[in-house]
Amino acid sequence: MTLTLSSRQTTAPTARRRAALAASAALLSFTLVAPAFARGAPESFADLVVQVKPAVVNISTTQKIEGPTVSRDIPQMPDLPEGSPFRDFLEKFFNQRQGQGMERPERKVNALGSGFIIDPAGYVVTNNHVIAKATDIKVKLTDNGEYKATLVGKDEKTDLALLKIDAHKPLPFVPWGDSDKAREGDWILAVGNPFGLGGTVTAGIISARGRDLSSGPYDDYMQIDAPINRGNSGGPSFNMNGEVIGINTAIFSPTGGSVGIGFAVPSNVAKTVIAELRSTGTVERGWLGVQIQPVTQDVADSLGLKDAKGALVAGMTDNSPAGKGGIKQGDVITAFNGQPITELRDLTRAVAMTRKNTVAKVEVVRAGKSQTINVTIGAMPKGEEVAAAQPDQQEDKTATKDNETGIETLGLRLAPASAETRTKYGLKGEVKGAVVVAVQRDAPAAERGISVGDVIVGVGQERVSSVGDVVSKVKRASDSKQKAVLLLIDRKGSERFIPIPLSKT
Repeated sequence: MTLTLSSRQTTAPTARRRAALAASAALLSFTLVAPAFARGAPESFADLVVQVKPAVVNISTTQKIEGPTVSRDIPQMPDLPEGSPFRDFLEKFFNQRQGQGMERPERKVNALGSGFIIDPAGYVVTNNHVIAKATDIKVKLTDNGEYKATLVGKDEKTDLALLKIDAHKPLPFVPWGDSDKAREGDWILAVGNPFGLGGTVTAGIISARGRDLSSGPYDDYMQIDAPINRGNSGGPSFNMNGEVIGINTAIFSPTGGSVGIGFAVPSNVAKTVIAELRSTGTVERGWLGVQIQPVTQDVADSLGLKDAKGALVAGMTDNSPAGKGGIKQGDVITAFNGQPITELRDLTRAVAMTRKNTVAKVEVVRAGKSQTINVTIGAMPKGEEVAAAQPDQQEDKTATKDNETGIETLGLRLAPASAETRTKYGLKGEVKGAVVVAVQRDAPAAERGISVGDVIVGVGQERVSSVGDVVSKVKRASDSKQKAVLLLIDRKGSERFIPIPLSKT
């Protein structure tokens, strides 16, 4: 920076004054330089739109859905205008005449969505829900060319589908980008077909990463604030290099319109799925065969873990890859093939993305020690997942008998798994352990959902076979100043870990 000063003094400055002026200039230069990250919005998105828009398409489908219930023997209600004095009367009459066993004739409806071309040969990516149940799919380009599309493959779990059109010429296409490099606050451009209006462009930023919408086991959405609406589904979101980093899939909206909260499938998830659909028409996922629970702070405290991270193995499928590899119930999985496992979905996605017959290195914590187990991943059977164990909510009851033992720190009374208790509580199989026969109201165990008829079959990461085992292990945990104890509960044949805070009283 050049600093120009004006002064009445006409004589040459002294050496000391020249030095002072130079120092002032340097200081002023430093304070006026803007930081590198303080960049404004792009002056225009027009060049980017011209680059990418020809590869974004409109998708129209014809679907068959069930119509209202009617009977062959009952005439249809006449189509009367709204407000007609006879409309309400006739609606009540025809509704009363229709009952069970009536037919539900199919009727055709049209639906609209968006998509984008990823290959000049005519491969088109969209959402599965855009083309689900479609009997006819048409793709319309920006040059108004319209083509019948065939379904190459679809994946309901990630809500993605791949179509193919034959235009007899090379088509404009857009490349995939690296969604892992996209950061919160980065600009993003969404292009699609909202409300059937044709190619529409909106801009915004990435609001958040890794959103879980509870729509499936592989949720990993990018949240964007670029306005997207009905009909945008399946359309792309671009970074400023014109690369697809997301497929617009869902919106959060109390009204059905955009409120600036949209969700896109990240490109790094989509790329793998689409490549497999193109190759085989289906998606094969890896399978570990475990049932897992989150490692809450109570679970971490009960197992002496430093951090509440990982996936607790609550159970395993018979002959599962996990069981064959040496993983045991009660293990805490902390890493998979070098990838840290912080939440349950980290493991779910990592396993699913691993090909069958791959030998995976699974890091677990067992009895306070970390170890690595090699597991040969299998192919996921139909209907199977790396499943999260779900708690049951049971009401609490009370009971008292001479052969019962109380554990005041937990607020429980226990009895042996005898013939009497097996019959009384309908215990399944030859389950061994301590039967819960009373739960103290407002006690720690009651707050965590333990109820009468549950059987404690493990404490910590060790199995138990008697009331005495449970009492001694709980006492040992209490004496060692543990904040919580981890109980393995058998409820009607299904096992689940429940951490119980250790009471002071």
